[in-house]
Amino acid sequence: MADIAKIKQRITKLRELLNYHNYRYYVLDSPEISDAEYDELMRELKQLEEAHPELITLDSPTQRVGAAPVEAFGVVEHPQPLLSLANAFSDEELDAWYRRASNLLGSRKTDFVCELKIDGLAVALAYVNGLLEVGATRGDGLRGENITQNLRTIKSIPLSVPKEAPPRFEVRGEVYLPKAGFKKLNEERAKDGLPLFANPRNAAAGSVRQLDPRITAQRPLDIFVYGLGWAEGKAIPDTHWEIMQYLKSLGFKVNPIIALCHTMDEVKDYYAKWVENQDALPYDADGVVVKINPIPFQVELGYVGREPRWAIAYKFPAVQGTTRLLEIGINVGRTGSLNPYALLEPVQVGGVTIKHAALHNEEDIHRKDIRIGDWVVIQRAGEVIPEIVEPIVSRRSGKEKVFHMPKTCPVCGAEVIKPEGEAMHRCTNAGCPAQALERIKHFVSRGAMDIEGVGEKMSQALFNAKLVEDVGDIYSLKEKREQLLNMEKLADKSVANILNSIEKSKNRPLPRVIFALGIPNIGEETAGLLAEHYTSLDDLSGATQEKLQEIPSIGPKIADSIVAFFRQQQNKKIIEKLRKAGVRLEAKKVEAKKLPLAGVEFVITGRLDAFPRQEAEARVKALGGKAGSDVTRKTNYLVVGEDPGSKLDRAQALGTKTLNEAEFLELLKKSEGKLK
Repeated sequence: MADIAKIKQRITKLRELLNYHNYRYYVLDSPEISDAEYDELMRELKQLEEAHPELITLDSPTQRVGAAPVEAFGVVEHPQPLLSLANAFSDEELDAWYRRASNLLGSRKTDFVCELKIDGLAVALAYVNGLLEVGATRGDGLRGENITQNLRTIKSIPLSVPKEAPPRFEVRGEVYLPKAGFKKLNEERAKDGLPLFANPRNAAAGSVRQLDPRITAQRPLDIFVYGLGWAEGKAIPDTHWEIMQYLKSLGFKVNPIIALCHTMDEVKDYYAKWVENQDALPYDADGVVVKINPIPFQVELGYVGREPRWAIAYKFPAVQGTTRLLEIGINVGRTGSLNPYALLEPVQVGGVTIKHAALHNEEDIHRKDIRIGDWVVIQRAGEVIPEIVEPIVSRRSGKEKVFHMPKTCPVCGAEVIKPEGEAMHRCTNAGCPAQALERIKHFVSRGAMDIEGVGEKMSQALFNAKLVEDVGDIYSLKEKREQLLNMEKLADKSVANILNSIEKSKNRPLPRVIFALGIPNIGEETAGLLAEHYTSLDDLSGATQEKLQEIPSIGPKIADSIVAFFRQQQNKKIIEKLRKAGVRLEAKKVEAKKLPLAGVEFVITGRLDAFPRQEAEARVKALGGKAGSDVTRKTNYLVVGEDPGSKLDRAQALGTKTLNEAEFLELLKKSEGKLK
């Protein structure tokens, strides 16, 4: 039991890290770690979830592709999800991928299509009746940002297609900035005193996501189309190779280096060729994408989690160099995590000047025996911030210093803790300026207090104007109506809507309030669990570590975070602001017979994709329903997941109503909505 608790804690931590770095990479276009580091975190999480599928949740990064679209653009729903790829880093891993696919295909042979993995921004282009109608980013894979006007400025994207094209279809491709264009763009920015882009990928993403298409038009962006998303009204070829030739005939730009390979040896030869010649390419590529060619095979193989089984990215080896570690700095993250980073003597690695490198945490620094003043080996992977691989011990002079994490926050001076079982140190002050803005954004978000009209941009504006310095200040905005009206683009009606939404949020249920506070390690599920055992925030704030750990699934790390959070005076002041404003800080008592699913019995058979069966049953019970183990005449609904058992036969024999997973989720959503 203790081992499972530790595994669950590690999974929670990995999800936090990956979600944060997804946000930095896809939304802010400002990554903090290398692709190699990200891949390693994702690999560890996938391995843990594969070993413990009951711990997989819908919000896990393995179940998603990227990060949410920003508010500046309209949102586009993708009819077919834009999925990302699994990675291979060696011939052995590539062979293992092929064996898995071969086992599912049986004795049937397949060929492959290989193309370079361009380091740019994935987009989807939808054409209707011969014209480009919508261009969108990948976003979270299901919804992307509508950047049609910007994409229209890229000359290699056709604005219209021949009559031979399907009446409705979508192509997918990678927008990129050639190396020469990147160099010229940075030279111009340097002349204008503007910050330089870190790499072509960031420059391409930043260019495509400009609010003013005229800025995008000034930058030499290009695109390679790499696939067909969907098509209606006309038959299409049944192999990926033929589809790419077909798209080329319709006027789309297809990478001429694409190759049809008949064996895995040919795939490896293609990869080896471009590992050796990648520097000669006029654009950045970080690997080779290998796809199984026949479309019927792709359909049969399907997907696992966030990745297709029929394709894989075979990544190029990382680039290394050596330099001196001058100092170790500290960044304070949005959840209060203290993140060490390396300040380096500038060095050229793979054509890029490197001044900073990622450091995971104090334990990792000590494990690698990295010391301030060391000569170190740095590794650049994925064209983003590199990492320190190891110190060069033989070059030590004896003046090098061992690094220790500070005892107090370098920004606000509050106590720093290192929760048991966790690698990261954390600032415990929710009012810390380094994390205050991110906490405000989290507090108003849809999963927390759901305050419409106060999204990320408005949160930033209110924080910059010093109208909101912590989450408690949100509820004093009605007293600052005139100041709100003086803010740019805020009309009287907009202010009225914002204030009305803030007022409505005061009645959010206790689990949402607990989650909204942003206590480290407390997600939505854990917040709900805490609210079941503590009926008010006052009760929770007085809980001891020992009492908290009596709750199933609450281990020492989570208990430590809760106790430390409520110990801080700044956090107490914030809660007092919420109390005075009239925010409900206790559970709303509802008679069991008045709950939406009172008296309704559910039985679940098969595997659910959205969450483990235990969580589904817990949500049913929270709504007043019953969770049975066997189908009887008293069973109202049988929820049917993948690979259902004999319970389905029993339900059909008894005439019991069945729900598929989508219908079950919709029923839960509607029932939970009645409680709000």
